[in-house]
Amino acid sequence: MFISTTKKINIPNILEKILISLNKAKIKPILVGGCVRDSLLNIPNKDFDIELFNCNNLDTVQKILEKFGSVKQVGKSFGVLILDTGTYHFDFALARVEKKTGNGHKDFEVTVDSNLTFEEASLRRDFTINSIGYDYFEDNYLDPNEGLKDLENRTLRHIKDETFIEDPLRVYRAVQFISRFNLTIDKKTFSLCKQLVEDDELKYLPKERVYEEFKKLFLKSKKPSMGFNLLKDLGVLEYFPELKVLVGCIQDKEYHPEGDVWVHTLMTLDEMAKYKTGNEYRDLYLFYALLCHDLGKPFCTEVTNEGRVTSHKHEALGVEPTINFLSRLTDEKKFIEKVVPLVKNHLTPFQLYKAESSLKAVKRLSLKCSIEDLCIVCLADCKGRTIPDKDKCDKAISWVLEKARELNISDEGLKPLVQGRDLISLGMKPSKEFKDILDYALNLQIDESLEKEEILKRIKLKFL
Repeated sequence: MFISTTKKINIPNILEKILISLNKAKIKPILVGGCVRDSLLNIPNKDFDIELFNCNNLDTVQKILEKFGSVKQVGKSFGVLILDTGTYHFDFALARVEKKTGNGHKDFEVTVDSNLTFEEASLRRDFTINSIGYDYFEDNYLDPNEGLKDLENRTLRHIKDETFIEDPLRVYRAVQFISRFNLTIDKKTFSLCKQLVEDDELKYLPKERVYEEFKKLFLKSKKPSMGFNLLKDLGVLEYFPELKVLVGCIQDKEYHPEGDVWVHTLMTLDEMAKYKTGNEYRDLYLFYALLCHDLGKPFCTEVTNEGRVTSHKHEALGVEPTINFLSRLTDEKKFIEKVVPLVKNHLTPFQLYKAESSLKAVKRLSLKCSIEDLCIVCLADCKGRTIPDKDKCDKAISWVLEKARELNISDEGLKPLVQGRDLISLGMKPSKEFKDILDYALNLQIDESLEKEEILKRIKLKFL
């Protein structure tokens, strides 16, 4: 791929004004990191990192930035200020060097040094493609580590052995960069990442940081499978046994000619990359639903006497490993509660279509999870394989969605007409029996399409 260094980086007007103000104060600002890399790759970016040279005084920088918006300081010792305008996010950092002092992700000794050259400051960064700088006033790229060459050759290469291994999060960063930018990892970089895994350094990483790297992998990749295959090759699946057992878990060749459960799962992730909705939260739980949708198969896969491979009830059996896996990455229970029913019901839309089920079944399905979400998961699952007749996938999903949309229950689901307060209005006192009565009311609503008043009459007759 040709990387043009003659094209000026597209900088927002507000940032131009900030750079000019900093320059007037004898501070030398250099754009660096993702904003430079993404600009060279023609990828839009609203996050900008600016490294500040010839300056040791964070207060001076803060006074300048406060003219342009609210400024947040990320610990004086780190020498970082954040300016968020709503549209853009700017990180301003004093030139510094870092030294590891412990196993925690915050165990770094940071030394701010205004006399550092850009080359010296760049040595603390992870990969060469992230160490390219851009001098706005000179309209010049600074590339002491040959990041431009690596970007053109689509190579992910670390900068310095000694500094690279100080932060084990760089293993996960390598994984998401490989996937996002379609890169090949340098052999030495691969070896260093593998060594960090084998030395069990990844165990010191907080789950929140790992979650963020997975988030970038999912939301910014066209082929998430590249990153997950690198995870496997590096041995990172040792930290995620629920995923590891998918490797080598056989499937029936008629329905899964592509191979084992691991291969199929990665294919579904690549399919999901085509169906992203633009809502990051929603896309993220849909990706995780697909990553986890077959976690139950290793517990029930069998070979019949006829040589067929079956995995009956794997949907329900996948619930527990899904919760275990997600709990290693997040404490957000609501997020996990979004994923679990999608895993548990991922085959249902196709089953309803094949059985030509009634509207009653579609109504009941809407009570379990969003049918719109479930159909995306089901479609990616169906197309994430090498079967010849993929047209049936679209037909099945269209059929289910059409039924659900007719009933206006495709997204929010069926709303029960009768609730607890209605029973109290009838003179009933809250009790354990309420659940049975409400279930009875819901069945009348679904099975007989009764209106609320008629349901309440039936309740009076039966329970009063």
